[in-house]
Amino acid sequence: MTEQTKAAVRREFGANAAAYVTSAPHAKGASLERLLALVNPQPDWLVLDVATGVGHTAFLFAPYVRQVWATDITPEMLEQVRRQVTLRQLDNLVIEPADAERLPYTDGAFNLVTCRIAPHHFDAPDHFVAEAMRVLVPGGVLAVVDNIVPNGVAGAYVNALEKLRDPSHVRCLSLEEWRDIFTQSGLTVEHSETLAKQIDFDSWAARHDANMQEYLLALLRKASDEAFDFLHPQLDAPPMTFQLWEGIIIGRKTMGMVGTTNVASGL
Repeated sequence: MTEQTKAAVRREFGANAAAYVTSAPHAKGASLERLLALVNPQPDWLVLDVATGVGHTAFLFAPYVRQVWATDITPEMLEQVRRQVTLRQLDNLVIEPADAERLPYTDGAFNLVTCRIAPHHFDAPDHFVAEAMRVLVPGGVLAVVDNIVPNGVAGAYVNALEKLRDPSHVRCLSLEEWRDIFTQSGLTVEHSETLAKQIDFDSWAARHDANMQEYLLALLRKASDEAFDFLHPQLDAPPMTFQLWEGIIIGRKTMGMVGTTNVASGL
């Protein structure tokens, strides 16, 4: 990430870190359990959770694997992870800072790399995928969940809306773009799917004042046909909601691609 993007991410997520502990799309989204079922983690696995936020994905996998590294660039997020680890009485989590696009781990260190609802904050998702590929063991799995958009003008509209709501937003990709990045990085795409999620407008826009909230509402109401169909806003009576979509994509590193080591830093 560029320093400008890092600063924006730390500013936005640092100020709102505590809210993500109970945020419904992050803490209870359908993609959490779906991710676990698709990956089928094994007891001897070492897992790296990139851009962990407040740790929901790391906590999901921890009971099923040997050890999980929960990483993020925002100190306030990692502090929330530390608090939750204590409450959950987990003893197999390593919590440390790491840049998604420049991972501080040796080649072939992990059996699984996960990243959920975060890559739309990355400047270069392809760099992240390449780094994930590098730190995976041969046969290792990369599992990504992120908000996706349709191709074309409708996708640009949704990204502009998200950028207004959250200045640290960079760009959501389409599922097709994600598949292309995986393939170009040498990963074999084993599975991809989309899941709709209902967004409560008041919670989504809560960080803004009344004027900005009205502006965001107007943009939802006036979206073009394709963007309107994608967002499916229901704004005439409370609770006001709209729809976003998550893509899940699972890729595997070819067995012949050998890393330099099978030990993560810090072990």
